[in-house]
Amino acid sequence: MTNLTKVTITSEEIINFLKTEIAFKEVHQKILFRKIISRTAQEKGIIVTDEEIDNEVNRLRREKRLEKATDTIAWLTDQLVNLHDWEEGIRNRLLAKKLAEALFAEEAKRFFVQNRLEFEQVILYQLIVSSEKLAQELYYQLEEGEISFPDAAYLYDLDDNRKYKCGYEGKVYRLTIPPDIATVIFSTPPKQLIGPIKTEQGYHLFKVEEFIPPELTSQRYEEIINSMFQQWLVAEVDYMLHSS
Repeated sequence: MTNLTKVTITSEEIINFLKTEIAFKEVHQKILFRKIISRTAQEKGIIVTDEEIDNEVNRLRREKRLEKATDTIAWLTDQLVNLHDWEEGIRNRLLAKKLAEALFAEEAKRFFVQNRLEFEQVILYQLIVSSEKLAQELYYQLEEGEISFPDAAYLYDLDDNRKYKCGYEGKVYRLTIPPDIATVIFSTPPKQLIGPIKTEQGYHLFKVEEFIPPELTSQRYEEIINSMFQQWLVAEVDYMLHSS
């Protein structure tokens, strides 16, 4: 078997491969992102310390179960990089994260407050049937307790996926629900039946299990910041390319 680590691949071959795979633009853009991050961080005096890099290295080693130094070296060799390359990549990611925080931490919090409704969630059951008459009959049966919502969805829903989940949609963001339907759902107390509501899909019946109020969790906070940061990077690259 050929030892691939000893096969020489030139920089030109890598570039040509990326171009033929229509992947060159993405890599080119990421390199420009890195240049912008480095320049802006330098302007703002943002740095990544050796201690921060060491902490992240140790965290990643634990995550990848690289208990011994030899395990780490073997893994890096398999990835065709050395320790310096790995640490440099970690430095770049930490620098990007610090810059994103510096630029958008306060703006992300304001965005969440101003758009709280978008982050409302509901634990929702839904079934859709093609006939208004059937939808009305099911509504009365559900109201009278003659059938449960999961059973009704399993027996009558048009969609096999939803049928097998017995109508359970799980946690749903308000933003993903059509506005007119969202208004009805979020103004109806939990456990109450909603519908039938007609759409292009058919006749809907809904049941709210629970409302989940919007909360700025650490995950959501990072998602907002990362979205703002990516938009900023794209705008900076566009400006760089069109002003030169």
